[in-house]
Amino acid sequence: MPEYGYFLSCEQYGPADLVEQARMAEQAGFQALWISDHYHPWNDAQGQSAFVWSVIGALSEAVSLPVETAVTCPTVRMHPAVVAQAAATSAVMTEGRFRLGVGSGEALNEHILGDRWPPAHVRLEMLEEAIQVMRRLFTGEEVDHHGTYYTVENARLYTVPDEPVPIDVSGFGPKATSLAARVGDGYITMMPDEEMVTQYRKGGGGAKLVSGGTKVCFGHDREECVRTVRELWYNEQLPGEMGQVLPTPRHFEQLEPLVTEDMVRENVVCGDDADQHVAALKEFADAGFDRVYVNQIGADQRGFFDFYRTKVLPQLP
Repeated sequence: MPEYGYFLSCEQYGPADLVEQARMAEQAGFQALWISDHYHPWNDAQGQSAFVWSVIGALSEAVSLPVETAVTCPTVRMHPAVVAQAAATSAVMTEGRFRLGVGSGEALNEHILGDRWPPAHVRLEMLEEAIQVMRRLFTGEEVDHHGTYYTVENARLYTVPDEPVPIDVSGFGPKATSLAARVGDGYITMMPDEEMVTQYRKGGGGAKLVSGGTKVCFGHDREECVRTVRELWYNEQLPGEMGQVLPTPRHFEQLEPLVTEDMVRENVVCGDDADQHVAALKEFADAGFDRVYVNQIGADQRGFFDFYRTKVLPQLP
Protein backbone atom coordinates (compact mmCIF):
# COMPACT_ATOMS: atom_id res chain seq x y z
CA MET A 1 0.00 0.00 0.00
CA PRO A 2 1.28 3.51 -0.74
CA GLU A 3 2.58 6.00 1.75
CA TYR A 4 1.18 9.51 1.46
CA GLY A 5 3.38 12.58 1.68
CA TYR A 6 3.13 16.35 1.42
CA PHE A 7 4.74 18.33 -1.42
CA LEU A 8 6.33 21.61 -0.27
CA SER A 9 6.35 24.30 -2.96
CA CYS A 10 9.39 26.60 -2.86
CA GLU A 11 7.85 28.56 -5.75
CA GLN A 12 4.82 29.70 -3.74
CA TYR A 13 5.97 29.97 -0.12
CA GLY A 14 8.89 31.43 1.77
CA PRO A 15 11.20 29.40 4.02
CA ALA A 16 9.36 29.98 7.31
CA ASP A 17 6.02 29.04 5.75
CA LEU A 18 7.51 25.85 4.28
CA VAL A 19 8.86 24.77 7.66
CA GLU A 20 5.51 25.43 9.32
CA GLN A 21 3.70 23.47 6.59
CA ALA A 22 6.07 20.56 7.20
CA ARG A 23 5.17 20.62 10.91
CA MET A 24 1.47 20.65 10.08
CA ALA A 25 1.96 17.82 7.57
CA GLU A 26 3.58 15.62 10.20
CA GLN A 27 0.85 16.41 12.72
CA ALA A 28 -1.83 15.61 10.12
CA GLY A 29 -0.42 12.14 9.48
CA PHE A 30 1.53 12.59 6.25
CA GLN A 31 4.46 10.18 6.11
CA ALA A 32 7.06 11.97 3.98
CA LEU A 33 7.97 15.29 2.38
CA TRP A 34 8.83 16.35 -1.15
CA ILE A 35 10.32 19.80 -1.73
CA SER A 36 10.80 21.55 -5.07
CA ASP A 37 14.18 22.94 -6.17
CA HIS A 38 13.87 26.13 -8.23
CA TYR A 39 15.85 29.28 -8.93
CA HIS A 40 12.76 31.07 -10.32
CA PRO A 41 9.05 30.56 -9.71
CA TRP A 42 6.99 29.70 -12.79
CA ASN A 43 5.38 33.16 -12.68
CA ASP A 44 5.56 36.28 -10.55
CA ALA A 45 2.19 35.54 -8.91
CA GLN A 46 3.75 32.55 -7.17
CA GLY A 47 6.31 34.96 -5.82
CA GLN A 48 8.99 32.85 -4.07
CA SER A 49 11.99 30.64 -4.78
CA ALA A 50 14.10 29.91 -1.71
CA PHE A 51 17.40 28.02 -1.83
CA VAL A 52 16.20 24.50 -1.18
CA TRP A 53 19.29 23.27 0.68
CA SER A 54 18.89 25.91 3.38
CA VAL A 55 15.24 24.95 3.83
CA ILE A 56 16.14 21.25 4.10
CA GLY A 57 18.52 22.13 6.93
CA ALA A 58 15.64 23.77 8.78
CA LEU A 59 13.34 20.82 8.05
CA SER A 60 15.87 18.43 9.58
CA GLU A 61 15.41 20.21 12.91
CA ALA A 62 11.66 20.82 12.64
CA VAL A 63 10.28 17.39 11.70
CA SER A 64 11.22 13.71 11.67
CA LEU A 65 9.73 12.93 8.24
CA PRO A 66 11.80 11.69 5.28
CA VAL A 67 12.64 14.49 2.82
CA GLU A 68 13.31 14.34 -0.92
CA THR A 69 13.98 17.00 -3.55
CA ALA A 70 11.43 16.86 -6.36
CA VAL A 71 13.46 17.47 -8.26
CA THR A 72 17.03 18.80 -8.42
CA CYS A 73 18.80 19.30 -11.74
CA PRO A 74 22.48 18.47 -11.08
CA THR A 75 23.78 19.33 -14.55
CA VAL A 76 23.91 23.02 -15.52
CA ARG A 77 23.21 25.56 -12.77
CA MET A 78 25.05 23.45 -10.19
CA HIS A 79 27.91 21.06 -10.84
CA PRO A 80 27.15 17.49 -9.71
CA ALA A 81 30.10 17.58 -7.29
CA VAL A 82 28.46 20.49 -5.46
CA VAL A 83 25.03 18.83 -5.51
CA ALA A 84 26.63 15.70 -4.07
CA GLN A 85 28.02 17.68 -1.15
CA ALA A 86 24.64 19.32 -0.49
CA ALA A 87 22.83 15.98 -0.67
CA ALA A 88 25.31 14.19 1.58
CA THR A 89 25.07 16.91 4.22
CA SER A 90 21.25 16.80 4.01
CA ALA A 91 21.34 13.05 4.55
CA VAL A 92 23.57 13.45 7.62
CA MET A 93 21.33 16.17 9.08
CA THR A 94 18.19 14.07 8.56
CA GLU A 95 19.90 10.96 9.98
CA GLY A 96 19.60 9.10 6.69
CA ARG A 97 16.04 10.17 5.87
CA PHE A 98 16.99 12.10 2.72
CA ARG A 99 16.60 11.01 -0.90
CA LEU A 100 17.90 13.00 -3.86
CA GLY A 101 15.33 13.32 -6.62
CA VAL A 102 16.95 14.41 -9.89
CA GLY A 103 15.80 15.33 -13.38
CA SER A 104 16.99 16.88 -16.61
CA GLY A 105 15.71 20.32 -15.60
CA GLU A 106 14.06 23.37 -17.12
CA ALA A 107 15.59 26.37 -18.83
CA LEU A 108 13.61 28.51 -16.36
CA ASN A 109 16.10 27.60 -13.64
CA GLU A 110 19.18 26.36 -15.43
CA HIS A 111 20.00 29.01 -18.06
CA ILE A 112 20.79 31.76 -15.56
CA LEU A 113 24.59 31.55 -15.86
CA GLY A 114 24.46 32.01 -19.61
CA ASP A 115 25.20 28.39 -20.48
CA ARG A 116 23.64 26.93 -23.59
CA TRP A 117 20.43 25.02 -22.83
CA PRO A 118 20.99 21.64 -24.49
CA PRO A 119 18.41 19.54 -26.35
CA ALA A 120 16.59 16.82 -24.45
CA HIS A 121 18.81 13.89 -25.44
CA VAL A 122 21.96 15.77 -24.35
CA ARG A 123 20.34 16.72 -21.05
CA LEU A 124 19.69 13.05 -20.35
CA GLU A 125 23.30 12.15 -21.18
CA MET A 126 24.48 14.90 -18.81
CA LEU A 127 22.14 13.62 -16.10
CA GLU A 128 23.47 10.08 -16.39
CA GLU A 129 27.07 11.23 -16.08
CA ALA A 130 26.17 13.50 -13.17
CA ILE A 131 24.63 10.55 -11.33
CA GLN A 132 27.82 8.55 -11.86
CA VAL A 133 29.90 11.39 -10.40
CA MET A 134 27.65 11.83 -7.37
CA ARG A 135 27.54 8.13 -6.57
CA ARG A 136 31.31 7.94 -6.53
CA LEU A 137 31.51 10.97 -4.22
CA PHE A 138 28.94 9.50 -1.81
CA THR A 139 31.49 6.77 -0.99
CA GLY A 140 33.66 9.35 0.77
CA GLU A 141 36.62 8.37 -1.36
CA GLU A 142 38.74 10.78 -3.42
CA VAL A 143 37.35 11.10 -6.93
CA ASP A 144 38.96 12.05 -10.22
CA HIS A 145 36.65 12.12 -13.21
CA HIS A 146 37.27 13.32 -16.76
CA GLY A 147 34.07 12.67 -18.66
CA THR A 148 32.19 14.01 -21.65
CA TYR A 149 30.50 16.80 -19.68
CA TYR A 150 32.17 17.02 -16.26
CA THR A 151 35.63 17.16 -14.77
CA VAL A 152 36.32 16.43 -11.10
CA GLU A 153 39.82 16.54 -9.64
CA ASN A 154 40.91 15.39 -6.16
CA ALA A 155 37.37 15.76 -4.82
CA ARG A 156 36.41 14.07 -1.57
CA LEU A 157 33.32 14.47 0.60
CA TYR A 158 34.29 14.28 4.24
CA THR A 159 30.75 14.62 5.60
CA VAL A 160 28.84 11.62 4.30
CA PRO A 161 25.98 9.48 5.68
CA ASP A 162 26.47 5.86 6.72
CA GLU A 163 24.70 4.71 3.55
CA PRO A 164 24.96 6.40 0.13
CA VAL A 165 22.17 8.85 -0.66
CA PRO A 166 19.50 7.15 -2.81
CA ILE A 167 19.06 8.89 -6.17
CA ASP A 168 15.59 8.78 -7.70
CA VAL A 169 15.25 9.82 -11.35
CA SER A 170 12.34 11.80 -12.76
CA GLY A 171 10.82 10.75 -16.06
CA PHE A 172 7.79 11.97 -18.04
CA GLY A 173 8.48 10.16 -21.29
CA PRO A 174 9.83 6.79 -22.46
CA LYS A 175 13.48 7.87 -22.78
CA ALA A 176 13.71 9.44 -19.33
CA THR A 177 11.79 6.53 -17.81
CA SER A 178 14.22 4.11 -19.42
CA LEU A 179 17.13 6.04 -17.89
CA ALA A 180 15.43 5.96 -14.48
CA ALA A 181 14.98 2.19 -14.75
CA ARG A 182 18.61 1.71 -15.71
CA VAL A 183 20.44 4.00 -13.27
CA GLY A 184 17.99 5.20 -10.61
CA ASP A 185 17.35 3.97 -7.08
CA GLY A 186 13.74 4.97 -7.66
CA TYR A 187 11.41 6.63 -10.17
CA ILE A 188 9.51 9.92 -9.98
CA THR A 189 6.67 11.06 -12.24
CA MET A 190 3.72 13.42 -11.90
CA MET A 191 0.92 11.49 -13.59
CA PRO A 192 -0.84 8.30 -12.37
CA ASP A 193 0.29 6.55 -15.54
CA GLU A 194 0.30 2.78 -15.06
CA GLU A 195 2.04 2.24 -18.42
CA MET A 196 5.04 4.32 -17.37
CA VAL A 197 5.24 2.51 -14.02
CA THR A 198 5.15 -0.81 -15.86
CA GLN A 199 7.86 0.37 -18.29
CA TYR A 200 10.02 1.39 -15.35
CA ARG A 201 9.60 -1.87 -13.44
CA LYS A 202 10.08 -4.11 -16.49
CA GLY A 203 12.97 -2.01 -17.78
CA GLY A 204 15.15 -2.67 -14.76
CA GLY A 205 13.46 -0.78 -11.92
CA GLY A 206 11.93 -3.90 -10.45
CA ALA A 207 10.56 -3.32 -6.98
CA LYS A 208 12.38 -0.01 -6.41
CA LEU A 209 10.49 3.00 -5.06
CA VAL A 210 8.02 4.68 -7.45
CA SER A 211 6.80 8.11 -6.34
CA GLY A 212 4.24 10.49 -7.80
CA GLY A 213 2.69 13.81 -6.96
CA THR A 214 -0.29 16.00 -7.63
CA LYS A 215 -1.62 19.45 -6.74
CA VAL A 216 -5.06 20.25 -5.33
CA CYS A 217 -6.82 23.35 -4.06
CA PHE A 218 -8.84 22.82 -0.91
CA GLY A 219 -11.44 25.45 -0.04
CA HIS A 220 -15.15 25.71 0.69
CA ASP A 221 -15.86 27.76 -2.47
CA ARG A 222 -15.00 25.55 -5.44
CA GLU A 223 -15.13 28.36 -8.00
CA GLU A 224 -12.79 30.49 -5.92
CA CYS A 225 -10.41 27.51 -5.81
CA VAL A 226 -10.59 27.22 -9.61
CA ARG A 227 -9.68 30.89 -9.96
CA THR A 228 -6.81 30.48 -7.49
CA VAL A 229 -5.33 27.55 -9.43
CA ARG A 230 -5.61 29.41 -12.72
CA GLU A 231 -3.91 32.48 -11.26
CA LEU A 232 -1.01 30.66 -9.59
CA TRP A 233 -0.43 27.36 -11.43
CA TYR A 234 -1.75 27.76 -14.99
CA ASN A 235 1.72 26.67 -16.18
CA GLU A 236 0.84 23.08 -15.31
CA GLN A 237 -1.87 23.09 -17.99
CA LEU A 238 0.46 24.17 -20.81
CA PRO A 239 1.09 21.48 -23.43
CA GLY A 240 4.27 20.05 -24.91
CA GLU A 241 7.82 21.06 -24.01
CA MET A 242 7.15 24.67 -23.02
CA GLY A 243 7.80 23.85 -19.37
CA GLN A 244 11.33 22.72 -20.27
CA VAL A 245 12.36 25.39 -22.78
CA LEU A 246 10.87 28.76 -21.75
CA PRO A 247 13.56 30.78 -19.94
CA THR A 248 11.76 33.25 -17.64
CA PRO A 249 8.57 33.68 -15.60
CA ARG A 250 7.67 36.47 -18.02
CA HIS A 251 7.52 34.01 -20.91
CA PHE A 252 5.14 31.75 -18.98
CA GLU A 253 2.97 34.76 -18.15
CA GLN A 254 2.61 35.49 -21.87
CA LEU A 255 0.92 32.10 -22.25
CA GLU A 256 -1.57 32.54 -19.40
CA PRO A 257 -4.47 33.35 -21.81
CA LEU A 258 -4.14 29.83 -23.26
CA VAL A 259 -5.34 28.30 -19.99
CA THR A 260 -9.04 28.52 -19.18
CA GLU A 261 -10.96 27.94 -15.98
CA ASP A 262 -12.64 24.97 -17.67
CA MET A 263 -9.20 23.38 -18.14
CA VAL A 264 -8.58 23.78 -14.42
CA ARG A 265 -11.98 22.32 -13.51
CA GLU A 266 -11.27 19.31 -15.69
CA ASN A 267 -7.73 18.61 -14.51
CA VAL A 268 -7.32 19.83 -10.90
CA VAL A 269 -9.21 18.77 -7.79
CA CYS A 270 -10.76 21.93 -6.35
CA GLY A 271 -13.03 22.38 -3.35
CA ASP A 272 -13.95 20.38 -0.27
CA ASP A 273 -15.46 17.20 -1.69
CA ALA A 274 -13.45 14.58 0.17
CA ASP A 275 -14.41 11.87 -2.30
CA GLN A 276 -12.77 13.80 -5.16
CA HIS A 277 -9.55 14.23 -3.20
CA VAL A 278 -9.52 10.55 -2.24
CA ALA A 279 -10.21 9.47 -5.82
CA ALA A 280 -7.32 11.57 -7.18
CA LEU A 281 -4.83 9.97 -4.82
CA LYS A 282 -6.23 6.48 -5.31
CA GLU A 283 -5.47 6.80 -9.03
CA PHE A 284 -1.78 6.73 -8.10
CA ALA A 285 -2.29 3.77 -5.78
CA ASP A 286 -4.15 1.87 -8.51
CA ALA A 287 -1.33 2.63 -10.97
CA GLY A 288 1.23 0.96 -8.70
CA PHE A 289 2.88 3.91 -6.93
CA ASP A 290 4.66 3.39 -3.60
CA ARG A 291 4.52 7.00 -2.42
CA VAL A 292 2.03 9.71 -3.37
CA TYR A 293 2.58 13.37 -2.53
CA VAL A 294 -0.03 16.12 -2.57
CA ASN A 295 0.42 19.89 -2.62
CA GLN A 296 -2.15 22.44 -1.47
CA ILE A 297 -2.29 25.43 -3.82
CA GLY A 298 -4.76 27.54 -1.86
CA ALA A 299 -3.99 29.87 1.02
CA ASP A 300 -5.93 27.93 3.69
CA GLN A 301 -3.09 25.69 4.76
CA ARG A 302 -4.46 24.94 8.23
CA GLY A 303 -7.86 24.11 6.75
CA PHE A 304 -6.23 21.81 4.20
CA PHE A 305 -4.26 19.84 6.79
CA ASP A 306 -7.28 19.51 9.08
CA PHE A 307 -9.37 18.35 6.10
CA TYR A 308 -6.83 15.72 5.08
CA ARG A 309 -6.27 14.57 8.66
CA THR A 310 -9.99 14.01 9.31
CA LYS A 311 -11.61 13.40 5.91
CA VAL A 312 -9.07 12.23 3.33
CA LEU A 313 -6.12 10.29 4.79
CA PRO A 314 -8.36 7.96 6.84
CA GLN A 315 -10.05 6.81 3.61
CA LEU A 316 -6.84 5.99 1.76
CA PRO A 317 -5.45 2.46 1.61
